[in-house]
Amino acid sequence: MQHLKTYLLGLLLTLVACTQDRPADAQSLSRSTAGKAPTNLQGLAEATFAGGCFWCTEEIFEELKGVKEVVSGYSGGKEANPTYEQVGSGRTSHAESVQVYYDPKQISYATLVDVFLRAGHDPTTLNRQGPDAGTQYRSIAFYRTPQEKQIIDAAIKRVNASHQYSDPIVTQVLAYTRFWPAEDYHQGYFRLHPNEPYVRSVSTPKVEKFRHKFPELLKNPL
Repeated sequence: MQHLKTYLLGLLLTLVACTQDRPADAQSLSRSTAGKAPTNLQGLAEATFAGGCFWCTEEIFEELKGVKEVVSGYSGGKEANPTYEQVGSGRTSHAESVQVYYDPKQISYATLVDVFLRAGHDPTTLNRQGPDAGTQYRSIAFYRTPQEKQIIDAAIKRVNASHQYSDPIVTQVLAYTRFWPAEDYHQGYFRLHPNEPYVRSVSTPKVEKFRHKFPELLKNPL
């Protein structure tokens, strides 16, 4: 995995500890959120975001009340049937993304956008999230309707005005075209592999930050 390989260069000692902790990974299988898109979409809406590595982005949206399922994958590019190797190496125009299936009666699209911009990732870094660099890690909020675009634009203005970040938001606002699910082994990766060096050092701090930013939105309160 491209971003994992990059980050492991600076985490050799952690890698040894991770190898020793493999049994804990197996114990986490029952907690996995791995899943495919719901077959019955009645009453559900869809939202798509790109915010760097999809392992932690998937987990963040998965923990929200009203979210039925989250699928990791690729969007924002023109190539059909992209693979992780292609996307991760920058050989496509896609970005690592997540498709969120949610109940709009329980959680609004505006709330999803707010979480994405304020705690889902860093929306101020161009083509980069932490140790991951490249257009495949760019920040994108996809809209399906003119109303959703208005919500995204308004949220970006509001967060910029709040000065939560020292730099302006560089998130792309793009019309949704198509989402390509990632390979099965990526789905639910955060919970399946809690002791992976990248997950432990990069993904987990991001998820913890989100949990403390939006405790009232969690399916399982802190």
